[in-house]
Amino acid sequence: MKLPHRRQFLHLTASATTLPAFSRIAGAQTYPARPIRLVIPFPPGGSFDAIGRPWADKMKTLLGTVVVENQGGASGTIAATTVVRAQPDGHTLLLAGAGQLGLYAITANRPLYDPVKDLQPITVVAVTCYAIAVHPSLPAQNLMELAAYAKANPGKLSYGTAGVGSPNHLTGELFKSLTGADVVHVPYRGAGPAIADAISGQIPMVIPATNGQLIELHRTGKLRILVVAAPERLLGAPEIPTAIEAGVPNLITQNLLSLVAPAGTPKAIVDQIGAATRTALADEKLQQQFISSGFEPPRDRSPEAVRRWVEEEIARWTPIVKAIGLKLD
Repeated sequence: MKLPHRRQFLHLTASATTLPAFSRIAGAQTYPARPIRLVIPFPPGGSFDAIGRPWADKMKTLLGTVVVENQGGASGTIAATTVVRAQPDGHTLLLAGAGQLGLYAITANRPLYDPVKDLQPITVVAVTCYAIAVHPSLPAQNLMELAAYAKANPGKLSYGTAGVGSPNHLTGELFKSLTGADVVHVPYRGAGPAIADAISGQIPMVIPATNGQLIELHRTGKLRILVVAAPERLLGAPEIPTAIEAGVPNLITQNLLSLVAPAGTPKAIVDQIGAATRTALADEKLQQQFISSGFEPPRDRSPEAVRRWVEEEIARWTPIVKAIGLKLD
């Protein structure tokens, strides 16, 4: 995608501030009128944090102060609900992924919000994929050895994830269905706590989103990443094989980490945030930081790309959710 020239961007933002004031924005102040609140749906230490905090730092010179707030729990539902209920004036944003968007629509028994109707996509910040990692003491050097060990020791292995109904959880269930492995799910309030327990040996296996911390743990031998569930090897960690290469071709799970706002947020504000984000992500240093952390640049950053992806996620995961009888209260 061709990114806007800085002069074009400045012209765009200047134009946005000359539009008539919207009734939902206090007085006639231009956006932002106060610090922006970025809600991250997991505790510190995970992939969302590794994306959200650098983005917030970049926005200081493009939009203004961004205050990051981590709200973990319920696979990100708590954070998403907070944003859905906020004023649609662009001052409260959510860094969302599949768990808060497409998956919530098919896993919630009594949904607190409709991710399609109640959240306005702004832009895709980065693409992540999920990894299957094990404690070094586990006698499995590759994915097929892990599946064989799990089948030979039914119920002995457990895997930690960011929570019930999360993409991490469904990646584990997909692995089980494709290989016949018998592994017990252990949900956490976020990937960070699950990774910590995997390092200490409290759980033998973890399925987190791939990030710089996880890659470093792999390279230093504290955890062993067997595969990444991506179509191709990661630019930032080309030594790690994909599940396709390991013999499980349909084990692909990716996540579009996207900025979203409450439905009804004025288009001018949505466009302004999107333009600022594209400008920030054009910085080569930030691009390299994300790539080295295991994140991939998206092919399309538009709000429409987020909407299409949500639809695809709903269609893809509905059969698996039904097969395991997953419904969240």
